Amino acid sequence: MKPRIGVLTSGGDCPGLNAVLRGVVLAAEKLGWEVVGFRDGFEGLLPPGDHLVLDRNSVDGIMALGGTIIGTTNRGHFVAKTGAGDRSVVPAQVIADAKKILTELQVKTLIIVGGDGSLVTAQQLQEAGINCIGVPKTIDNDLEATATTFGFDSAVDVVVDALDRLHTTATSHRRVMVVEVMGRHAGWIALHGGIAGGADIILIPEIPFDYDKIAGVIKAREAAGCLGTVVVVSEGARPKHGEQVKRDVEAGEFRLGGIGEIVARVIAKRTGKETRCCVLGHLQRGGAP
Repeated sequence: MKPRIGVLTSGGDCPGLNAVLRGVVLAAEKLGWEVVGFRDGFEGLLPPGDHLVLDRNSVDGIMALGGTIIGTTNRGHFVAKTGAGDRSVVPAQVIADAKKILTELQVKTLIIVGGDGSLVTAQQLQEAGINCIGVPKTIDNDLEATATTFGFDSAVDVVVDALDRLHTTATSHRRVMVVEVMGRHAGWIALHGGIAGGADIILIPEIPFDYDKIAGVIKAREAAGCLGTVVVVSEGARPKHGEQVKRDVEAGEFRLGGIGEIVARVIAKRTGKETRCCVLGHLQRGGAP
């Protein structure tokens, strides 16, 4: 039997995942290795093991295909949240079960394509004696020791395209357009997308914002003859002395979202300007690279 390596895609989807899988398979082929793909992220490691052998035919024509041909998930038995220096622990039995499957399949090394939570899980597998290689994948671009993560550029492109369209709406109606983009704890998407798309105000999680200052900028722009204003806000942005806006709070789990609508309401109240909010949401994660 050829030496075997495993690969899985974990966490949220993003453009470029299939291109990574193709690269892994073609590189392994040159080295005489066989690639085992695990379906639906780490869940494919659970007994009896949901896997398939990936070869050149499996990855033919997928380079420009969105999503991932082996599936992914940010739920399940291996979820390991990160943040504020904390690290959630994956149950020891779950790791032991995964290790058993890898041993039975004679997979020597596991390649994990994922973001911060996925790589925290990978770290725990590594500590349990499983050889792991992490590929930095996240539209948030918030992983240490890498300049640009897979998925980030494509997400920025979506934001830029949206801003280009919303600028015309803002000026035609003489209104303020607030665009909420993804970014829980990092404002890279808002910053890069906002600058490239010509946003007038950018709000990011790293810098708490001041409503009075925002209103002042909008009023100054109106006095200078500007017909409209476009504001980009990360989902994790928060006002000074305020908290991040959370929704779907249940059993300690939550999703960020809703800050765009709040910012729009406050702007309308403080400036008297007609203000609308547009949430880009999962449009930033889907589609081809």
